[in-house]
Amino acid sequence: MRLRVLSIGAFILFMNASFLFSQLRVPIESGRSNLISKENNSKNLYLQNLNETASVDSLPRNEGKLRMKKSPAIAVLLSAVLPGAGQFYNQSYWKVPIITGLAVYFGYGYIDNNNKYKDYRDQYDATVTPENPLGDQNLKSLREFYRNQRNDFAWYFFIVYFVNLLDAYVDAHLFDFDVKEEKLTQFGKTDKTYRLKININF
Repeated sequence: MRLRVLSIGAFILFMNASFLFSQLRVPIESGRSNLISKENNSKNLYLQNLNETASVDSLPRNEGKLRMKKSPAIAVLLSAVLPGAGQFYNQSYWKVPIITGLAVYFGYGYIDNNNKYKDYRDQYDATVTPENPLGDQNLKSLREFYRNQRNDFAWYFFIVYFVNLLDAYVDAHLFDFDVKEEKLTQFGKTDKTYRLKININF
């Protein structure tokens, strides 16, 4: 009797153990499958990155470089020779009369005031005598006035000249940049921005 009970218990335990092991095998196998799928995904990503780097390396070296249509050196050289010529080279035509006009105005003002300064300087020097060592004070004040005016116009001319060179240099660099609202994406498509306009009439 006791042997029969032990045999029946062993048979029941054997049946339950096989059932339990079959239940445990499922999560183990699912875990293994998840690990395998993760490894496959990482391998695929690695191969994809290798293909992308190989495709980038296969491109010519000079393909990604921007070739400027306007040379900053030429623009500065032209502006140095003639103020406004660099702006004309950069096709900024509206700046040409402004810069050229200011340069001509301040250049002419410098020459005119310098000539007047020389005239009054010579007239004042002629009035300085042993009897009148101080000379004519009115001529002296006019001489000082036109000398200061000449110096001011010289500074104005150099400021315009420097701005002319700087503007030509920067304008040549920015000539190739597009400031429109349509932007070219990396896939060669235009990204347009749309605005919602609402009109309310009463």
